[in-house]
Amino acid sequence: MVTRRDLDGTGSPEGLVTRILKAEPGLKYPVPIESLAHQLGITEIGELETDAFEGCLYALEDKHKGFILLNKASKGGRRRFTIGHELGHLCIPAHRPIKADRFLCSREDLRTWTASEQDAYARMEVEANRFSALLLMPPPLLRPYLARLGDPDLGHVLQIHEDFDVSKDAAARAFAQYNDAPIAVAVVHDGIVQRVYRHPKFPKMSVQAKEKVPEGSRYWRSATPGPNPTELGEVAAGQWLESEWGKRLPELYEQVLRQQMGYALVMLWPELAEEDDEYDPDENRNSKQRLADRMSRRSF
Repeated sequence: MVTRRDLDGTGSPEGLVTRILKAEPGLKYPVPIESLAHQLGITEIGELETDAFEGCLYALEDKHKGFILLNKASKGGRRRFTIGHELGHLCIPAHRPIKADRFLCSREDLRTWTASEQDAYARMEVEANRFSALLLMPPPLLRPYLARLGDPDLGHVLQIHEDFDVSKDAAARAFAQYNDAPIAVAVVHDGIVQRVYRHPKFPKMSVQAKEKVPEGSRYWRSATPGPNPTELGEVAAGQWLESEWGKRLPELYEQVLRQQMGYALVMLWPELAEEDDEYDPDENRNSKQRLADRMSRRSF
């Protein structure tokens, strides 16, 4: 059973989660985040009706103990992610509250994944988010899980959401980041891209957050919310990807999952050339033949 003593000697989110997994070799998903929080120094987890924050950590000066308050409106996977986030603030030695004895974290803080070196507050939020995501969806559990699912499909985001008991947003980010294929998932609300989660090898995008979904996207042809995503289909790569002089854009495939309240997920899957391969099996096939082959290899 993991204790704070097991975490001595490391301070990064990755190092801390590695220590936790080593001390809890039988850990399964969904990860029992509340039990782990109590083992690691959280004495109480309470709720409060408030619009001021999503999560709040009150910690003793030495940060050996603390307690968490959650926005009562936060449910399910979002609630679990917030607990993991506040636990990260407690466990990461370098994290110190900006005001008094508490970390007060907004919904936007829990969606912050990048920060400049000069912004100490934002960097703490990024690290707490990384800690929570790694703990709730540990890569040693998530990678083989994704491998078993086969080729990317937005339905897999819903499966991660259910099986790991995380929010759909957190599931979409992990799905893009840890997939074997170089995919990206755009989170869309009322036709506007809110954020994009990308695989490390995904090409540079021409569409940024707060911009409209391109007119040629299949998003505009899938108006009805439902439990199932659209079929995978080819779209013009230039509407999503940034072109480079002298380089041909890859073939790009798109899939859409409409959700409630104007939200949607859009998966982008480019056909990237293997730089070291001398033989290209797609060289003499048209886009319809390539799509048919890809559809035949998918696993649902």
